[in-house]
Parts: sequence; C-alpha cells; structure tokens
Amino acid sequence: MEKDHRLTETGNMTLSIPSPDVQIKQTQVDAQASQMRQTHPDQEHSITTSLTAKRILDILICLVLIPVLVPVIAAIALAILLDSSGPFLFKQKRIGQHGRPFTIYKFRTMYHKFDDRHHREYMKQYIGGQAEQAGDSFKPPIENQITRVGNILRRTSLDELPQLINVFRGEMSIVGPRPNVEWEVQEYEAWHRKRLIAKPGITGLAQVSGRSAITFDELVKYDIEYVENQSLALDIKIMIQTVTEVLKRNGAG
Repeated sequence: MEKDHRLTETGNMTLSIPSPDVQIKQTQVDAQASQMRQTHPDQEHSITTSLTAKRILDILICLVLIPVLVPVIAAIALAILLDSSGPFLFKQKRIGQHGRPFTIYKFRTMYHKFDDRHHREYMKQYIGGQAEQAGDSFKPPIENQITRVGNILRRTSLDELPQLINVFRGEMSIVGPRPNVEWEVQEYEAWHRKRLIAKPGITGLAQVSGRSAITFDELVKYDIEYVENQSLALDIKIMIQTVTEVLKRNGAG
C-alpha cells in the first residue's frame, strides 16, 4: 500500500523508513550491482579507483564552492523570505543509491503547503509513459504554485545549490542520476531500477541530453548509460556541458 507522503515544501517534511516494497526492490538493485561486478571482474579495480577519484573531486568542489557561494546563498535565502511566507530551505526525503533514503536540500521555489495531487498524478503518468508533453517539455501543472523568486531560481538552476551539502555528506555526487521520491520509485519498472546503482547527482547525463524535453524511459536509458560508463573524464565532461546548458537555460524551470 502506498503511503501518503506529501510533496509540500514545508522545510520540515518527515518520512518513515522505506515501505516493504521499496526495501524488497532495494535488494534487487543490490543484486544488479553485484551482477555487473561479476560480469566485468577485470573492471572492478578500475571502477573502484574511478569512484575514489570521483569522491575526491566532489569534496574538492564543495570545499572551493561553498565558501565562495556563501554571499550568494545568503542573498537568495533573503529574497525567498521576502517574496513569500515559509522557510527558505526545502527539505524532502528522496531515494538514493541502492534504494537508500536520504534528505535532499533545495531552495524553496513554491508557495508553502500547496496541493500536490495534480503533480503526483502527472509524475506517475510521466514515469508510466502516459504523460502528455506540454510544448517542448514534460512538466507537471504547477506553474501557479511557483513563486516569483522561485521562477528565477528554476530558470537558472540556482535552487539546486544547497545540494552541495548532500554532496559533501556523501549522499549525492556532483554527477549522477537525479533522485526521485519514494512514491515515484514505486512506479518504476524493473529495468528502471538500474539507475539506482549509482549515487544520485546534482546533474547527470540525462540533464545535458534533453532535461525535461525527454520521456522518462529516455531519461533512464541515459542514466543507465552513465552507470555502465562511469569515469572521472565523463563526469568532467558532464559538468562542463551542464554549465553550457544552464547558461542557455535549456530545459530549465
């Protein structure tokens, strides 16, 4: 039975331990990861070395960016508080690597305590391949719920900045598949779960290959391609492409 975990930007959202369904499928993801290692034993040492280098790069980026961005973060927080009521920081439980839950941080871009029923229904249809494309993108009907400052933050992707905390804590990486909430993961098909093998990221191969303009199946295929070809060189390439996409504002919002 699906639990009713509200998708409200309250800043104090709580979530119990994953449902039995998610826990069972977490085991399936672990099995997929193990199978990949057994299928390519000669690559295991290379993968381990690459992941170590990836973690070092993540920490170095956080150590450089967080102090530099403190004035920007403070200014954004103040703008959010002046624009609408509610906390400036949005906290939400997401499903991370191997199906493990963690709390993700973002700047709040929506009005406090909005009704998310239409959003949830749209996202379930999107994951199931039944959602209709609005213009050139797949976006849930939440435009009237986004604040003025929130619109700017989404267009520039600045709402994702607090996730550097998640990266520093090791819950996320700079590059990796974007994490979903539990009720979205429960809608996954079996093959979708392969994207959970990698640590989730602020940006990823799917985000620089179409962002909101691609179907969920296409997004997952990009994520799986990333899972199977992870390397420090690929991460750096995606980071550079992300900056380009953000500057062009492709698929943002």
